[in-house]
Amino acid sequence: MAAAGDQKIAAALAQVVVAAVKPDATCLLAFHKEAPPEVLHHTMNARRARHYLDRYLAGPYLLDPLYQLALRKDKPGMCRCRDETPDRFRSSEYFRQYYDRTHLADEMDFLVDVDARTALVLVVGRWNNRFSRTDVDALRWIEPIVQSAMQRVWNAWSDRHSDDERDLSMHQRLTQCFEHFGEARLTQRERQITQLLLRGHSSKSVARELNIAPGTVMVHKRNLFSKLGISSQYELFSLFIDKLAAS
Repeated sequence: MAAAGDQKIAAALAQVVVAAVKPDATCLLAFHKEAPPEVLHHTMNARRARHYLDRYLAGPYLLDPLYQLALRKDKPGMCRCRDETPDRFRSSEYFRQYYDRTHLADEMDFLVDVDARTALVLVVGRWNNRFSRTDVDALRWIEPIVQSAMQRVWNAWSDRHSDDERDLSMHQRLTQCFEHFGEARLTQRERQITQLLLRGHSSKSVARELNIAPGTVMVHKRNLFSKLGISSQYELFSLFIDKLAAS
């Protein structure tokens, strides 16, 4: 880790991870509370980067469980992505329309807060097979090295980039679109349920999150679908994406 400069440190970090578990790709992301995510480094080819990163940064990150997890105070230092997703995430329209199309067979993530408003996530992915228990143990072993290097990347990156360079207005527009989606027709409770459904929660999971009965969730769900003129979560997702594209 004697390399200097954020890109050299990030490249050296990727090499350490490759030596440990031989992933197909790594991606180092900065998640901000008040700005869109930034890609600090990745090892994907140009085609995959366009498909995976460019589409992600255009707005779908708002529905990503990893985005939510990264900005939580009680997050783990390392996790397997699928262990931290809502119970119906893999049947959600976000998963079908975006995540599944990345063709990741498995994903391990390192997470670290680098300042009061930003968390870094190192995504370690495989396209074809999952990480074994031995692989996970190897990643656990290098976790302190990885997190220290992530902090160093951020320190060097911050020296070269100012907050003024970030498109805060775009993030604010996207966030407001999500928070106010359906506002003209839905009650506050129905909007809360809509947001959780969009993020991949089942009716039972929504009930747990909001501390209400599953039957009450189903009533609200029927009502909000009727008010929005839709009949499925696919249509709900499509309607939200249309609003997001117009924001």
